[in-house]
Amino acid sequence: MPKHLAIVVILCLFALLTAGGAPSAQTPEVKIGAIFPLSGPAAKSGEDTVNALRLAVEIVNGKFDLPLPLAKTEGLPRLGGAKVKLTVTDHQGQPEVGAADAERLITREKVAAIVGAYYSSVAATSSQVAERYGIPYVTGESEASNLTERGFKWFFRTTPSSFTQAKDYFDFLADLNKRGRAKVKTIAIIHENTLWGEELAKSAKKYFAEYPQFTLVADIAYANGTTDLTSEVQRLLTAKPDVVLHACYEGEAILLTKTYKLLGFNPQGTLTHGAGFVSSKFREALKDDSNYFLAREHWSRDLGKTKPVIRAVNDLYKQRFSKEMDGTPARAFTGIMVLLDAINRAGSTQPEGIRKALTETNLSADQIIMPWPGIKFDAKGQNTMSRGIIVQNQAQNPRLVWPFEGASADLIWPRPAWK
Repeated sequence: MPKHLAIVVILCLFALLTAGGAPSAQTPEVKIGAIFPLSGPAAKSGEDTVNALRLAVEIVNGKFDLPLPLAKTEGLPRLGGAKVKLTVTDHQGQPEVGAADAERLITREKVAAIVGAYYSSVAATSSQVAERYGIPYVTGESEASNLTERGFKWFFRTTPSSFTQAKDYFDFLADLNKRGRAKVKTIAIIHENTLWGEELAKSAKKYFAEYPQFTLVADIAYANGTTDLTSEVQRLLTAKPDVVLHACYEGEAILLTKTYKLLGFNPQGTLTHGAGFVSSKFREALKDDSNYFLAREHWSRDLGKTKPVIRAVNDLYKQRFSKEMDGTPARAFTGIMVLLDAINRAGSTQPEGIRKALTETNLSADQIIMPWPGIKFDAKGQNTMSRGIIVQNQAQNPRLVWPFEGASADLIWPRPAWK
């Protein structure tokens, strides 16, 4: 081959190898472990939540005209355009499985960080493993208050704690009474008995002293995964509360609703702690019987009317997975976006660098899809810039009904009778 032709061939090969952003030796993948329930009672919600993580990774790895961190570039710019790889495990709702998953992700898969785990009880055990190995752990949806009270160095939470969220119930009910929309005096609490449900009940009970106009008339715990809630509903019938606060995963939320209808239990209001009562599985399983439940939420598709990025991300989610995004997937999406932004700012996958970047996180309202002023962590790893909203299932869709000033639908109160 003539010399000049050889040079041309070499130049062409070089151009081909460097075209299209092909990963180089300086841009390896950044592995993120995701620990979620893909089987068991919360499998459907787990799948929806993991899909939100997949969408977040797609946005970071690709190029999208969105005002989100890393959306308009490809990969992680400060790591040479490295692409993110998500490794998902199924903890089955079992804390010991989640701990084993975390161990494997860290020691075998060599992940840079972990996100999870929907169940607070699983977040507790799996984050304990991450803490032992010194690997950053971010949760966007596990709410038990004590998760950020353990003095952990590597644990961060973008979603509000149970204690913060419980106050929203009381603010909402007090507002209803003040405006003459309701006459609520008595409240009952029913909750599953893992860490998440116990923490919600514990947090809510602390607020009765601050809101003396309300009286607690029943506090009922049941075993997570139970197949019969008849006796618990009979206790509610006896207590006759004006309002019931719930902390139930979707399987028991469906069972409890069927039992309410069967036994004719219909208080003025049914307030729920996100999770089961606002999941797509709940609405699909119960159709019109899913209506009128109120959920303390963090996110609503209705917010897209005033914040276009919410509508844009929801549209992408719907295109990819043929369904609308719900609140829990939206929170998980936010959690992993915060983590990836921190990894990029760290410019490294070294754990201490990522941890430091997380502590310095200061995202503004226009950089996230949540209706929050922003995201900034305190010394315990808790986001201090979150706030809640109340949505109500109406015509099998969650509609934003409170704060009243920003509502997209009028609150239906009291609950209509079962049909």
